[in-house]
Order: sequence, then structure tokens, then C-alpha cells
Amino acid sequence: MALLASGAGHADSLNLGATLSGAAEVPPNTSAGMGQLQAEFDKATNTFSYTLRYSGLSGPVKAAHFHGPAEAGKNAGVALGISNIGESPVQGRAVLTAAQAADLLAGKWYVNLHTAANPGGEVRGQVIAE
Repeated sequence: MALLASGAGHADSLNLGATLSGAAEVPPNTSAGMGQLQAEFDKATNTFSYTLRYSGLSGPVKAAHFHGPAEAGKNAGVALGISNIGESPVQGRAVLTAAQAADLLAGKWYVNLHTAANPGGEVRGQVIAE
């Protein structure tokens, strides 16, 4: 019974992810940097939890954000800032508004890491359900 009760709680959550690269930037760049986002969205509480790993960037991350609403290949404003950016990995959690949650679940968010050499974004990845 404990397994069933535990499994029922997971029905209200959705796993999301993104693979970050310079090629996904708009416009694309030739950065050797890469990144990986692992995230979970709790539909009952609108809580978005994430772990972001990255390496190979041209320099330290100066800023990082989730942007949206935008499909892959399009740019958008900041939907959610990542305030504790530093050494990889970075973890965070936020309660989203209904509009933010709708855009996230529609695949219209992307995560972007900005460096001094690439202030518009060095690596980017579209956040999608896994």
C-alpha cells in the first residue's frame, strides 16, 4: 500500500529537461559549452524545481534565466531568473504563476546562460517534458 500511495503523489508531477548548446542560441554561436537541465513541475502546487549542470563555457556565468514564452528558434523575455548562479551544478525552486505554468507545460520556456563573451547567451536549451 505504501508504494501505491507514494506513486499517486507522483501523478501530480511532470519531469522536464533541456540540453543546452551554443547551436541552440538565437542566433547560433560556436561555443564549446554545454549544459543539462533536469527539472520537475508539481502540478498541485505549481512548484518548479530544477538542477542545472554546465561545463566548457568561455568564462564564468554572468547571468542565467528561464525565458518565455517562445518556441525553439525564437527569443523572449525573462520568465524566471536564476539568482544563485555560480559553480555547476545550480539548484533552485520557485512557485510559478498560472500563466508561467501554462507556458512551461506548453514547451515555451528555454533556459539561457550568459557570459561576458556571449552576453546575449552562450548556451541555451528548450525546456520540454521527458
